[in-house]
Amino acid sequence: MKLQEAVELQKEALLKTLQESIRIRSVEDTPAEDAPYGMGIRDCLDHALQTAKELGFSVVNLDNQMGWCEYGEGEEMIAVLGHLDVVPEGEGWSFRPFGGEIRDGKVLGRGSIDDKGPTITALYALAALRDSKLPLKRRIRILFGTNEETGSNDMKYYISHGGELPVMGITPDGEYPVINGEKGIINVDFKAEYTQSGPLILMGISGGDAPNVVPASAEANLCCPPELAKELIHKLTAESGNAVTCTPTEQGIRIAAAGVSAHGAFPELGVNAIGLLLTALDRLPLSEPLASQIHFLAEKIGLESDGTRLGIALSDEPSGKLTFNLGTVQGDAASFIIRINYRYPVTKTYEDCAPILNQAFAESGFTQLKEIHKKCLYLPENSPLVQTLLRVYAEQTGLPPYPKSIGGGTYAKVIPNIVAFGPIFPGDEVREHKPDEFIKIDELMQNAHILAEALYQLAK
Repeated sequence: MKLQEAVELQKEALLKTLQESIRIRSVEDTPAEDAPYGMGIRDCLDHALQTAKELGFSVVNLDNQMGWCEYGEGEEMIAVLGHLDVVPEGEGWSFRPFGGEIRDGKVLGRGSIDDKGPTITALYALAALRDSKLPLKRRIRILFGTNEETGSNDMKYYISHGGELPVMGITPDGEYPVINGEKGIINVDFKAEYTQSGPLILMGISGGDAPNVVPASAEANLCCPPELAKELIHKLTAESGNAVTCTPTEQGIRIAAAGVSAHGAFPELGVNAIGLLLTALDRLPLSEPLASQIHFLAEKIGLESDGTRLGIALSDEPSGKLTFNLGTVQGDAASFIIRINYRYPVTKTYEDCAPILNQAFAESGFTQLKEIHKKCLYLPENSPLVQTLLRVYAEQTGLPPYPKSIGGGTYAKVIPNIVAFGPIFPGDEVREHKPDEFIKIDELMQNAHILAEALYQLAK
């Protein structure tokens, strides 16, 4: 049987299984016995493994952390890394988030595109490859992840408990043609502490929701005598523009900044409200050391989004510039904490940027509280894995094949020798994590054909 024919024969079962999976609300919840990420996720994992078993594959449940099914023989293994957990449904749906309905040529529901649809599609692509009886030299393993959305602890558990690593593989949890580069991501928190004196006292400062989101609003409340308040309001109103407003309060003044939100991977598309606020505060007669700490942030960061004034403006051809986002600030009359998210190019390293930034903050009176680093991922365009996937994509779609690097991160960073491959086609609306998530059935089946051929080419 030809592989294309075998894929089409799986369509009815694929759709039925995907509907069943979507109906399981697999959002991380309170851990229970034998359910480290909650019973919904455990039920969804059981469903996937039972389906794989009924399809005739050998299956393994690794302590309910994750599981896998496998087909074929050989010393080397090819992997598909997918996940069954989903983000909460949120508000704004026009259909049931966990209904798994089919309507107007679409499968509807949370997880349809991210990542139940692609993961279950890979399972049936593997079944089609088996039915085609094409000869393979490598085993193929589909890893069913359960914690991608909230930390990838499932795959860390897999590795720490002796899980076999693939010689190469894919995660269908990104975009086509193929993502061969993912910037390194650093989240770092700094604290400024101070004792204030004089007529002008910062009482509170806040802004932003998360380090990886450009803050749309920020504000500061200051205590000062009425005459000074009047003077400062006049000064800031004249100098700060419409994005910053200064109003009187019972204690003194309130300064509010309005920015434009954007994803932390693309801070240049937004306007950082915290940067606007810091620039305004830098014009005020604050006492030391607070004045110097504010001046450092306003001068070295401000509205900048590439780290130039901090001395970390890295760039490369595959992935472009380092991106820098001051995401949150929260503080009172004695201290404030800022949270920064920055992403360095795929051919650079942590050592090229982090020590420089950390030293600059230390010399300006800040204390580092926490730092989380996710290394970059980069496979050169001429690598066998990337070349094979590009060829398969071009043959299956007739579209131009090209590798791409991204500022975000995928599951590929967790397991070695993996790159993101699909399921989103160029020009498609990005629907994951949004209300009314869906996947078109024709694109689901196109993914099935692409994945089946890719697995064959990688394992033959």
